Amino acid sequence: MFDIIGDIHGHAGELVRLLEHLDYTKDGSGYRHPKRTVLFVGDFIDHGPHITEVLRIVRAMVDSGAAQAVMGNHEFNAIAYHTPDGAGSYLRPHSEKNNKQHSETMKQLSEAELQDALEWFRMLPMWLDLDSVRLVHACWSANDIVTISARRDGTSPLTEAFVKDATDHSSALFHAVDRVLKGTEMELPAGMSYRDKDGHERTAIRTRWFDSPNGQDIAEYALPNVTEPTGVAARVDALPIDTYPTDAPPVFFGHYWLTGEPTPQTRNAACVDYSVARGGKLVAYRWNGERGLSTSGFVTAAG
Repeated sequence: MFDIIGDIHGHAGELVRLLEHLDYTKDGSGYRHPKRTVLFVGDFIDHGPHITEVLRIVRAMVDSGAAQAVMGNHEFNAIAYHTPDGAGSYLRPHSEKNNKQHSETMKQLSEAELQDALEWFRMLPMWLDLDSVRLVHACWSANDIVTISARRDGTSPLTEAFVKDATDHSSALFHAVDRVLKGTEMELPAGMSYRDKDGHERTAIRTRWFDSPNGQDIAEYALPNVTEPTGVAARVDALPIDTYPTDAPPVFFGHYWLTGEPTPQTRNAACVDYSVARGGKLVAYRWNGERGLSTSGFVTAAG
């Protein structure tokens, strides 16, 4: 059975407390449980104070078979940030925003540690389909998974050509990787906007791709919900992908910086990112094979 752990972002202390609370014991550099396996949803780096230690613990668990992990958007961003574009810059621009987001990782890892981490990131799968349960960082999109699979064997490291195409906004691969690692987005109607948790004005929302819109207001269909949009309320008409099927295996994901008490988003979809890097909780879901997910499955580092 699996324990699915949310975005860690360099918070090693919280990770250790959560693993110990789940009855994992120290095994070399990592941790192990006699009967259970951890599934990590990605976003190991950036923001937090102990990025090196998080990578050491997670990689040791994956290497020993005590865990599996998928790539988060921060791992993909790091790969692109350090990949030259052939024109004197990089595939992820070194803008003020991007430099700030990646600064803690650059500060905490030596050059050798950084290069080693990037090599490991390139080998991470972008999703796991384990028959009875699924794992992805931001969005399970069947068509986009087909697009990515056509360009990458799931067990092979990302090539420079793949990363270059996946950062080209005009390519189909860019849109596929963007949705799988960052979620679906919907533009708000003209004149409608809101401010995110960092105070930035946004004119697009991330959508609840796992849930049928059924004519909901855009503000309600956002993930997280947009509580104070400005402008005229509007209804959701169509999504850029098919809604996750209600009869599909349970899918777990991170990415969305949720707050409050953890609860499944639907009967077969649950986010395990509860904003540990912004004063929230590091969360796990203790999955025991159930088809229907419940609030009782969530566990936090505080117990």
